[in-house]
Amino acid sequence: RPPGAGGGPAGGCAPPPPAGGAFRGGGGGPPHAHARPLVEALLIDCSQSMTGDRIDNAKAAVERTIDLLHDASWFCIIAGTDTARVAFPLSQATATNKKAAHAAVRRLSASGGTAMSTWLALARQEVAKVPDAIHHALLLTDGRNESEPPERLRDVLGSCEGQLQCDARGVGTGWEPEQLRLIAGKLMGTVDIIPSPREIEADFRKVIAAAQDKSVREVALRVWVPVGASVELCSQAFPEKVDLTSRARQVPNQPQAREYPTGAWGEEKRDYHLAIRVSPGKVGQRMCAARVSLVSSEAGQEAKHAEAMVLGTWTEDEAQSAVIHPAVAHYTGQAELADAIRDGLKARSEGNEGRAEELLGRAVQLAADSNPETMALLRRVVQVEDASAGTVKLLRGVNREDELTLETRSTKTARVKKDG
Repeated sequence: RPPGAGGGPAGGCAPPPPAGGAFRGGGGGPPHAHARPLVEALLIDCSQSMTGDRIDNAKAAVERTIDLLHDASWFCIIAGTDTARVAFPLSQATATNKKAAHAAVRRLSASGGTAMSTWLALARQEVAKVPDAIHHALLLTDGRNESEPPERLRDVLGSCEGQLQCDARGVGTGWEPEQLRLIAGKLMGTVDIIPSPREIEADFRKVIAAAQDKSVREVALRVWVPVGASVELCSQAFPEKVDLTSRARQVPNQPQAREYPTGAWGEEKRDYHLAIRVSPGKVGQRMCAARVSLVSSEAGQEAKHAEAMVLGTWTEDEAQSAVIHPAVAHYTGQAELADAIRDGLKARSEGNEGRAEELLGRAVQLAADSNPETMALLRRVVQVEDASAGTVKLLRGVNREDELTLETRSTKTARVKKDG
């Protein structure tokens, strides 16, 4: 839920009352006075593969994106090849600076290789010049990260984590989904395909609108558990599947509390899935298994925006203990759906058609009733013979764009349906 707007994470939490006023982003309008300024780094692939309409459309999209920035925002442009250079230095988004940036963008040209770690390292260095702001990057590429060892990218992502959020976009079909998913996953962003260079501008508009809607720099999901209990799973379930379990950090002076980073927030809704292991209790005993809250630090002061209790009752009635909450069942299915798609496409690429049909059939079975958008994408890759049974046949001559779109968007989840 948006900070301050009430509501609790999925997984059995009772919804708490609203806590204070909701933080509201600009929604395309000017930011509120209390909102942190946005610092936007535009990372544009200028390698040799971008020659032609790709670099031309990318440059036009960057120019339009610059025009969308609020005057209070800051921005820079990074030209990325097998090295990185600041094509336009970090500046406030005034009319004069925007005009100068347009001229710098028009001078961009395509040559060289692709080393994304250098782009991200330089972006982190630039945005750090405006501390205590919302640091966001938009990375566009059309190729694979082939000009550096994989370890280099992972190392740089580790240094960028918590300092920079990044949405990654692949244009065309020559890029590697796992590479962009690694970047977006580590840096709390999204990854998506832009099938045609002509569509770059429309996608950039959506990304920048979402970035400018953020008003709180860093929000953490804080989970307190009683002595003897532990958090086995913490995962964002909506709008995308993101496993946060390994990102737990100890809360100072609170030995039973852990925090999970969730990045910047605006007026938006997110659902989280928790699995808590607790010590055995007596039949009929009711206990608090966890206390979950959304917290941030503004001007050195901690703010709590929402809180919920996870309550449990010990029972001998198997009919009660075996019941799975509808929201948990839904999001568990969505996680399985994403895994089935990725594993199925991998089996298909390896020539294991039987395994691919089994996995993609399971994906169809899960998506049929829960995720119509993903179901539509699956139909571009398989012929559905019986959706309820998960019986499918692989389609022949599937184009790479449809495969990439399905794989890239496999982590996008459909929100659990509410009664009424």
